[in-house]
Amino acid sequence: MIPLLRRLVRRKPPPVASSSSSAYSTNTLSAVSSSTSNLRSKYSLISPTASPRNNIFRPESESKTRKQLKPPYRPPSSLERSKPPVKSDLPFDFRFSYTESNHKVRPIGLRGPKYSPFGPDRLDRVWTGVCAPAIDPKAWAAGVDEDLAEKRRRMWEQVQGEPLTESERKALVANCQRPKTKRQINLGRDGLTHNMLNDIHNHWKHSEAVRIKCLGVPTVDMKNVCAQLEEKSFGKIIHRHGGLLVLYRGRNYDPRERPIIPLMLWKPQEPVYPKLIKTTIEGLSIDETKELRKKGLSVPPLTRLAKNGYYGSLVPMIRDAFLCDELVRIDSRSLPISDYKKIGCKLRDLVPCILVTFEKEQIVVWRGKNYKPMEGDHFFSVVETFHEPDGGSSRDPIGDDDFSDSNRSESRVLDDKNHGFVQGDEF
Repeated sequence: MIPLLRRLVRRKPPPVASSSSSAYSTNTLSAVSSSTSNLRSKYSLISPTASPRNNIFRPESESKTRKQLKPPYRPPSSLERSKPPVKSDLPFDFRFSYTESNHKVRPIGLRGPKYSPFGPDRLDRVWTGVCAPAIDPKAWAAGVDEDLAEKRRRMWEQVQGEPLTESERKALVANCQRPKTKRQINLGRDGLTHNMLNDIHNHWKHSEAVRIKCLGVPTVDMKNVCAQLEEKSFGKIIHRHGGLLVLYRGRNYDPRERPIIPLMLWKPQEPVYPKLIKTTIEGLSIDETKELRKKGLSVPPLTRLAKNGYYGSLVPMIRDAFLCDELVRIDSRSLPISDYKKIGCKLRDLVPCILVTFEKEQIVVWRGKNYKPMEGDHFFSVVETFHEPDGGSSRDPIGDDDFSDSNRSESRVLDDKNHGFVQGDEF
C-alpha cells in the first residue's frame, strides 16, 4: 500500500496552458465571429445565436393567429346507434341493384343471416335478405303495389312539370359533351345500385342533366336500364347513344327538397336462386341432351364478347341467327363466370331461348322445337331518336365523335368469310 502512495505522490502535475494556446483560441473565436458576420452581410442570413430557432420557422403573427382545422371526415358507422332511424318516403323497395334483380323471381334460400346493409337500427324498414320493402310485409294487403305505382307516377309528373322544347333539349344535351364537362356516372356490372341514386342527386345540384355511361352486363337490356333510371330517380332520359345516356332532373326539381336516400354501408350477400342449366332439357331425353350440348360446342361462334363492353345488339343478333340455325354459341372467354351467367339468364328471357350449357366459357342457346320468329324489326337502333312536337325529326348537336367511345368496346362479331373481327355496330 505504501509503495502505491509513493508513486502517486511522485507524479508530475499537468502542464499549464501557455499564452500561445490562449492566443490560438481567441483567434479561432474571432474567426468564427467574423465568418458569421460575413455570412450575414453577404447572404442576409440570421445567426442561430442571435435569435432562437422558434422565431425563424414560426413567426409571431402566425403562431398567435392559427387557422382552425376542419374535423376529419368520419364515414357512417354501424356502431352509431344514438341517432333515431332514418325515415324515407320513397315509394319503392330498397335493393342493392335495381336492374340486376327481379322481384318476380323468388330465391330458394339465403347465404347467411339477414343483416341489414344499412346498419343496425339505422333505417325504419325491415331487411328481408333481398330488399327493404316500402310496406311492412306483415301489413301487406292486396292493391298495395298498384298504390305505390300510382304514387311513383304522380311524383314523377310533379317533378318533371312541362315537357322540354326541342331547343331546350338540344342545349342540355350539348352541355353534356365531354369538351364542356367531365362530370359522369359510370354504370358497371352491378347495374343501377342503390347508392348510385345519391350520386345522381349530387350531380343534379350543379347541373340540370347528368351523363351516364353504361357498360357490361346491364347493357344487354338497355330498355330496363332506362326504365329503372326514370322510375327510381324521377328523372327523364332526353338522349341515348349506345350505352351513353343523358338524364334530365325536371323543371320543378329543387335540390333543397331532394328525397332522403339512406346509404348502404356494405354489399349484401346474394341469395340462392335455382340453377340455370338443368340436367336434362325439357322435352328431351338424357342422350338427346348430351348430343345437343356436344353439337352446340362445335358450332362456329356467332360473336365474341369483350370484357366490360357494350352488348346492346346481342339480343337482335341471336334472333336473326335463329332464322337459320337452331343452336347459337357465344364466346365469352374474356368474361368472369358471374358475368356470362347473368348474360345467359337475360338472353333466356329476352330472346327467348333455352340455355344448353356454360362449359368451356361458352354460352350455348337453343331456340327450341316449336320456335316462332318474332314479328317486327330484328335490328337494334343504337341512337335514340327524339321527334319534335310538330312531327318532324331533328338530330342532336352531338356528333359521333363525342359519344362514340361506348361503341368502341362493342362486342366483336366473327366474320366467316374474312376470318376477322367486325364491330357489332354493323348489325
